[in-house]
Amino acid sequence: MVTLTIDGQKVTVPANSTVLEAAEAAGIHIPTLCYLKDVSQTGSCRVCVVEIGGRLQASCVFPVSEGMEVKTNTPLVRESRRTTVELLLSNHPQECLTCLRNQNCELQRLAQELNIREMRFEGARSDFPIDASSPSIVRDPNKCILCRRCINVCSEIQGVNVLAARERGFETVVSPAWQEQLANTACTNCGQCVLVCPVGALVEKDDTEKVWEALADPSTHVVVQTAPAVRVTLGEEFGLEPGTVVTGKMVTALRRLGFDAIFDTDFSADLTIMEEANELLQRLEQGGKLPMITSCSPGWIKFIEHQFPGLLPHLSTCKSPQQMFGALAKTYYPQKVGLDPAKIVTVSIMPCTAKKFEAERPEMHSSGYQDVDIVLTVREFARMIKEAGIDFCNLPDGEYDAPMGISTGAGVIFGATGGVMEAALRTAYEVVTGQTLESLDFTEVRGLEGIKEAAVDLNGTVLKVAVAHGLGNARKLMELVEQGKAEYHFIEIMACPGGCIGGGGQPIPTNTEVREKRMAGIYAADKDMPLRKSHENPAIKVLYEEFLGQPLGEKSHELLHTNYVARLKYAEAMPSKEEQERQAGTAS
Repeated sequence: MVTLTIDGQKVTVPANSTVLEAAEAAGIHIPTLCYLKDVSQTGSCRVCVVEIGGRLQASCVFPVSEGMEVKTNTPLVRESRRTTVELLLSNHPQECLTCLRNQNCELQRLAQELNIREMRFEGARSDFPIDASSPSIVRDPNKCILCRRCINVCSEIQGVNVLAARERGFETVVSPAWQEQLANTACTNCGQCVLVCPVGALVEKDDTEKVWEALADPSTHVVVQTAPAVRVTLGEEFGLEPGTVVTGKMVTALRRLGFDAIFDTDFSADLTIMEEANELLQRLEQGGKLPMITSCSPGWIKFIEHQFPGLLPHLSTCKSPQQMFGALAKTYYPQKVGLDPAKIVTVSIMPCTAKKFEAERPEMHSSGYQDVDIVLTVREFARMIKEAGIDFCNLPDGEYDAPMGISTGAGVIFGATGGVMEAALRTAYEVVTGQTLESLDFTEVRGLEGIKEAAVDLNGTVLKVAVAHGLGNARKLMELVEQGKAEYHFIEIMACPGGCIGGGGQPIPTNTEVREKRMAGIYAADKDMPLRKSHENPAIKVLYEEFLGQPLGEKSHELLHTNYVARLKYAEAMPSKEEQERQAGTAS
């Protein structure tokens, strides 16, 4: 431990702390912009400067030392911070009123904090093309402030390494290699870059207008599904504490928006467990490819397609709950209620930007139509509620519609890392042993540790399982599988840190503390459910009796299962050798 003085206040902190961390411990606020807790500290923006020994230092990277004296509020410090932010603003589009990040923009907040009331600097402005090639993410380099947060999360947390700083000086731009479009890269559409972008340089592709048009069309029947994690995050957009369960209010809001039928993705999460648990047992009994790996995270699917195509046979053939629901919404549901499936529009409310990409995959047309027509993130859904003038916090609780609104706690916990594994174990254990589980809580697979392991005794067969969240951790596990060192039977992987509660479409900010609160909300919702095992869902039992027949049956394989494809790591149409050499020469 070392003791230093900050603004005349004695502070004692661990010797490996930075000045910024010491100030936080003392309750002293230092503004930041490029700093990203738990990811990396680059010290590139210089907004967090403080005065030490008469010199300005970036507090996010400057280490503490015994007896150090720090001043955070001198004329030099204030002028430096103001000038830095003013220079950023001088090359930033003045589009605050129409920007998706309006009122939730860190640059906007800093300008307010630092009392910036005029634009002192004028000059040339960046003029880069907007990249809207991806179905999930829009990249506007003109709004980029070069903080490099997106680069750090893409490389250090996700291990995808799609983004980097290109060119030099005023021409610097954060982009994929050769300034290629996102759609032509190994981008997984996970949206973690969107979550950490402090401005509007990276945002989700807004599809709200498509939903408004569908709702306004009297010839369509618009059905909606809501993912497990949405119920514990949507409230944040309306000022509620992270983790607050708002299921009933969410249903009422959807009904007031005009949806014809409101269903729960938890229903198809239960269905996924029925198919996936039986698939695992089949592989164990018949010598199938092990370890079997979950397939419900579309960001993870695209990652393995690009990075580990040789391991694709390890994936479960089950579609994600979103896509299982979509297939049933245009087959089972219209048959049951007497509707023309051609007139049904399926909308998903998801925590995930990658779900937009997944819905457009060619594999997802098993109903004879595009199974899921439109995907909205939590942020888009919240904007629709606000646009409609709905007082969300004072809404009464509503209930999902039957038959695809009935679910269990096992479906709810899909929203957190380890949830799919835990739900599968609840069912697999009772199917194999014929015994009732004394405790339904498999706590070994819960929490935010990067990779978790557990072993479960299934009637004498010890089932070894592993759980990873975040694609960087997924890479570590896949390298073990490639090397034949992964002695597991079943692996769950979620692309986003924390699982769906940390998805790229969730409210901003999303950080470790917020993820923990959301996760607590997920498990509280599970505890409150009258049924907590997928195989006990009465609506799932009726679905098999009336329509599917049995798990892994012919109808199930037709609608609920699929296979994925190997993808190149880079676009097929790369720049010519001469163009690459020209760009390399320019860069050097």
